[in-house]
Order: sequence, then C-alpha cells, then structure tokens
Amino acid sequence: MKKLIIILLVISFIVTACIHYFVVPPIENVIEEALGRSVAQYKLLYKSVENSEGVLPRSMQKDGTLETTDAFFWTSGFFSGSLWYLYEYSNDREIKEMAEKMTQRVVNQQYNCDNHDVGFMINCSFGNKFRLTNDTSCVKVIVNAGKSLSTRFKKTVGCTRSWSHPESLKWQYPVIIDNMMNLELLIKAAHLCGDKKLYEIAVSHANTTLKNHFRKDFSSYHVVSYDSITGLVEERCTAQGYNDESAWSRGQAWGLYGYTMMYRETKDVVYLEQAKNIANFILTNKNLPDDKIPYWDFNDPNIPNALRDASAAAIMASAFVELSTFVDSKLAKRYIETAEKQIRSLASENYFADIGSNQNFILKHGVGYLPNNSEVDVPLIYADYYFIEAMLRYKTLILKN
Repeated sequence: MKKLIIILLVISFIVTACIHYFVVPPIENVIEEALGRSVAQYKLLYKSVENSEGVLPRSMQKDGTLETTDAFFWTSGFFSGSLWYLYEYSNDREIKEMAEKMTQRVVNQQYNCDNHDVGFMINCSFGNKFRLTNDTSCVKVIVNAGKSLSTRFKKTVGCTRSWSHPESLKWQYPVIIDNMMNLELLIKAAHLCGDKKLYEIAVSHANTTLKNHFRKDFSSYHVVSYDSITGLVEERCTAQGYNDESAWSRGQAWGLYGYTMMYRETKDVVYLEQAKNIANFILTNKNLPDDKIPYWDFNDPNIPNALRDASAAAIMASAFVELSTFVDSKLAKRYIETAEKQIRSLASENYFADIGSNQNFILKHGVGYLPNNSEVDVPLIYADYYFIEAMLRYKTLILKN
C-alpha cells in the first residue's frame, strides 16, 4: 500500500510538471516567439515610413492612424535602435538595411544643443550601430552628440538642463528624472574621445539627482527645478503623473534603469544601492499588479481601474535583468523572476499586438502623458525598444548560465 501511494505521488508530480510545461511554456520559447513576431511586425512598420523622407514612427493617433515625427522629437532614435536590436537577434540582412537607413534619419541630431534627449536620439541609433558593426564613422557622431549634450550642463546646478520649450519656462532650470537615461551617451562619448569632462558631467548629474529627486521611500519626483544662480532647489513636482507627490510609474522606471546603468559604467556602489532601493520601492508597492505591469501612476486613486503602462513595464524589465547581474543570488532571483513575469505579460495577447495590427507597433497599452491627454492607451515606440532590449538581455543571461 505504501509503495502504491509513492507511485501515485510520483505519477501525480510528473503529470503536474507536464501540464505546467505545456500551459506555461519556458521563457526561452516565449522570447523566441515574441522576437520572431517583432521582426515581422517591424518590417511592416518600416514600409509605412520608408518613402516619407525624414519621417519616423512615434505612436498611434486617437483615430487609429499612424503618428509620426521628425528627427527633432525625443523619440526619433528608438525605431532605428529597435531595428538594430532585431538585426542582432535575427542576423537578417534586410533588417540591417532598414536600420542603416533609419539611423541616417537622425544623424543631424548630433549637433542638437536644444534637447537633453539627444542621448535617446543618438545612443539608441548610432550607439547600437557602432556596438554591432564597429563602423568607426559612428564615433564622430556619438562624440559630437555627447559634446552637444554637455552644453546643457550648468556647474552651479550640477545637472544638464532638461526642457527648453515654452511650456517649461515657468521653471528656472528644470531637470527631469528621464534625463538619467541620457547620461550613457556622455559616458560613451568620454570613452571614445578621452574627454574626462563629459564623464564628470554624467557623474555630477547622477549625484545631484540622487540627492534631490528622491523621497524617503525612494520614489522619485518627475521634475526638480533649480535656482539657476544659487543651484538650490526651487520646486519639486510630477508633471506627467497624477499629482506632485505621486509616483509616476515610468519615472520610477527611468530612475531604476538610470542608476543601474551608472553602476555598470562607474562601479560606484552608491549607484548600485540607489538602484536596489528604487527596485524595492517598486516591488513592495501594494499597487503593483500580479502581472507586474504597473498602473501609469502608482498613486492613481482609480486603481484597480486605472490604465496600465506597458512602456514602464518594458523599461523596468530591461533594468531588472541587468540589475540582477550586480547583486547577490537572493536579490538576483527576485529581479529575474520579476523581469520574466513582465516579459511574459507583455508577450501575452493582453499587450502583444497581432501582426499587421496596432499600426505595426509591437506593444499595446502605453501611456505617454495622461494629464495632458496625450498618447493615452496607445502603442509607444520606446515601449517596443525597451521590450526588445529586455528580451535580448534575458536571452543573453540564459545563454551565460
């Protein structure tokens, strides 16, 4: 009787394991299928802008038509960057040719001194091209872009200035948490040309932001405005979130990613601790859903009926994968499990578009700027970029193990 019970238990375990295998496919399979579908989808997206000179995909308009932009908009580098990532995955020569052509559409942004997002524009495009092809013509572009970004630095404040558009003039010297992402360009440019000042600007910006942008629970404000003469903080607010004291989810994602990147580039443990603290805020937040796709703002009172933001989840997933490589095994397991859950959720039918739909973007349900009723519950080009990056990073991690 005892042997029969043991046999039955073993059979039960095997059956359960088999059911789990077929119902919940291995993450490797999920990523492989999602990347393959992404290649097909982006070939279609390319065709939609191929013959429109200087035009790049951005999102989808309220009427369901494609929303595009020129090279001067902050998201202009993400399409070519995504194509480079998909070329890295597929080794598809057609994808490479597409990436080359779209990258050239942002080349003039290397001289743009009026936009702090030149890091997104050039690092995602030319940075990935250089990494994958070693084409030395990219070096000059990356260095020029780094120098252009450095012109927005003010030593008194310790940060590069973010916005310069008319709507931002209510602040003396606005710095947004998003700007942490552009520091990677400064560091790459510094390494390529040997200009230590570019590296020092990146470090100064990261240190000043760490000091002034975060609350005691390690959530961050979106905007900190400084007195341009004294360098003192004049205002803290959250322009794109629910209110000034709320935790706008993509802002938390920018901070998580930014400080993880800064630790990678500097090995300063202060940045690693900050990244871990931001991660803890996200993962212990009572309003983080089970599928790990955050609401657009962690403090929206309409939760659980508030909108989700696929872009925040994609950025977080990519950051969590990288952060897992810098921490002890217990934390690494926690971060990887979260990233895997986010990737699975984003690759599901809830967020992953059917080929040929969604104006040929990969992910659905992004939230750009809800308080301004701009890009609400639509695909976002940068959500696709960081989703592809997250999957490739996870894939690389699996291969290493």
